[in-house]
Amino acid sequence: MSLSVGGTDRHRRIRSMVARVTWRRIAGTLGARINTMSYLPKWLILASVIGVIAGLGAVVFYEALSISTHLFLGVLAGYHVPTPAGEGNAAGSAHFARAWAIPLVVVLGALASGFIVFTWAPEAEGHGTDAAIDAVHHNPRGIRLRAVIVKIVASALTIGSGGSGGREGPTAQISAGFGSLLARMLDLSPEDARIAVSVGIGSGIGAIFSAPLGGAVLAADIVYRDDFEFEALLPGMFASIIAYAVFGEVFGYQPLFAIPGGYHFHQPIQLLWFAVIGLLAGGLGLLYSKSFYGIVRLARRLPFSKKLRPALGGLLVGLMALGLPEVLGTGYGWVQKGLGTEMLHTPLLIILALPLARILATGLSIGTGGSGGVFGPGMVIGAFTGLAVWRVLEPFAPGVGHDPAPFVIVGMMAVFGGISRAPIAVMLMVAQMTGSITLLGPAMIAVAIAWFIVGRADDSIYRSQLRTRADSAASRLQFGLPLLSTLSVASVANDPTVLLHDHITVSEALQALREAGVPGAPVVDARGTYRGTVDIDVLAPLADQDSTLSIAGVLDATTSTVAIDTTLDVGLEALTQAGGRWVTVTSKNRHVVGVLAIGDLVRGYQQALDTNVGKVAQITAHAVAIEERVGPRSKLIGHPIRTAELPAGCVVITIQHGNELLFVTGTTTFAEGDVVSALASPQSVDTLRQLLQGTPEAEQEQA
Repeated sequence: MSLSVGGTDRHRRIRSMVARVTWRRIAGTLGARINTMSYLPKWLILASVIGVIAGLGAVVFYEALSISTHLFLGVLAGYHVPTPAGEGNAAGSAHFARAWAIPLVVVLGALASGFIVFTWAPEAEGHGTDAAIDAVHHNPRGIRLRAVIVKIVASALTIGSGGSGGREGPTAQISAGFGSLLARMLDLSPEDARIAVSVGIGSGIGAIFSAPLGGAVLAADIVYRDDFEFEALLPGMFASIIAYAVFGEVFGYQPLFAIPGGYHFHQPIQLLWFAVIGLLAGGLGLLYSKSFYGIVRLARRLPFSKKLRPALGGLLVGLMALGLPEVLGTGYGWVQKGLGTEMLHTPLLIILALPLARILATGLSIGTGGSGGVFGPGMVIGAFTGLAVWRVLEPFAPGVGHDPAPFVIVGMMAVFGGISRAPIAVMLMVAQMTGSITLLGPAMIAVAIAWFIVGRADDSIYRSQLRTRADSAASRLQFGLPLLSTLSVASVANDPTVLLHDHITVSEALQALREAGVPGAPVVDARGTYRGTVDIDVLAPLADQDSTLSIAGVLDATTSTVAIDTTLDVGLEALTQAGGRWVTVTSKNRHVVGVLAIGDLVRGYQQALDTNVGKVAQITAHAVAIEERVGPRSKLIGHPIRTAELPAGCVVITIQHGNELLFVTGTTTFAEGDVVSALASPQSVDTLRQLLQGTPEAEQEQA
């Protein structure tokens, strides 16, 4: 009998191994085909797949959240939250049937969420959109599927039990995580991997809010504070409309909110009142961001386990809800009430308190370690802000009107459009969510003012956003190393010193790395297909625990790779994503053909400098890149950049000083023989080159 069981287990393992090998072979073949396609067909395929998963992910999370809300608030607490028009327009409970149960239920959900997150995937803590943005910039292959699953469960528990959070965060992380998985499976280039994760963020949020156009623009708008990821816009459109179609097929295609009677802009004086909303929205957006991250910092200093901290936040939110039930859950049903007439008789003092209460509740629910989004609460805060302005102005101000809906919608756009630093995307999203496209024009003044206030304070609710594309590590290096795109990875890559097979043990792998004196190595399967990498710092403690453990279970499959037939600017981006030390070089069929280290890249660049000194390259109509050596007669020798009399419109990027590549500061000094990389206007190129060379013409022009 034992032999039979043993044989069955062995056959099961063999079948599992064969299935994995077959799957990797299929993925490798598909990846090779897709990576050779031109832009349009490649992204039509990839974006369509991401869109389907984003739509299905939105369906799964929506259902999980509905079940959790019904169980915690409906069954255990006897309270039913109101819902917006697109989700049934339920009025909700008029009062608490068991008021004492509300704090207990919120604590229970937060406690369960904290235990799940900090036990299995600590990266699922907080709001998932920021984590996905961070992955776009630093490691688009690095989102673990475990984190996605944990995010779904933990967010459903946090929000469903009454915690203040948005459902867009987990949805964005689901689709962004799938984009990351595609990047790993198909061995996408670093640039394509970034786009895949960006598209996942936008399509997931667009699906859950039934706002596909807003989601498409969000994919390109949300990853930078003051820039736009243009390459993600077209794929974002493909993915968002497909995700919307999938989600709508299950839950319908109606907007999330309904405006009773519609809206038509016909009183220009309303622009003045919308400007007032913009001023308040900018200030409240800053308060939202600073208080949220203030609570995050405070929570990290609490003298007890991370698993228990969300429960403390949940307790405080539950106690707040006894006086202000509007802070519970997503709050979308209360926004719907604010758009109509149901909150007209709510005391003004409560209306004025609601934006602040929602800010505090979101910080306590998510900032203490709970799981959920900050996008949704930001719009709810904006809606309450617009409603408060309308309630204050309506009795006496001309042109305000008797309908609060325009003020509520403009508030939604302005508060989060400003503090997210994605004003265009948020405006389009709210317009689609409310079916109020006619409000886009008048709302622009409020959004612009809020965006200006937040921009002057240099803040954002998404702290992982970079300012512009030039601020990414790879872009900065490429900007200072303009010859990278002229060199191939094949020209500088070396054969791998160590190539490990996935069947060997941790102890054997560690010994091989130590004998070779290398920090890590690529891992391949029996067919030579790349599987991931291992690092000596990871293997060492594992070998002490269990030396017979196979490296197949501990390898890192998220590390970036670079194709052998690409250029070094792509290789540099892969290096920065992989941590800056080394990266695996693969062929079209994902076989390991080399290793690219940062030293290889620098040596290759030095050789290129030797053969390209004096070269000039037109970058744009207004910028020229030059490489020039400092001559023995140059007047710049011995002068720091700060005091050097360079021509107007010139920017020195790097200086090659002997074997060192220096990224310049104001104190960097010119020396004879240095190779200077600089950008200059077309009018000043000749003057700069002559000044560096030390020619008589430059001396005359300077005089």
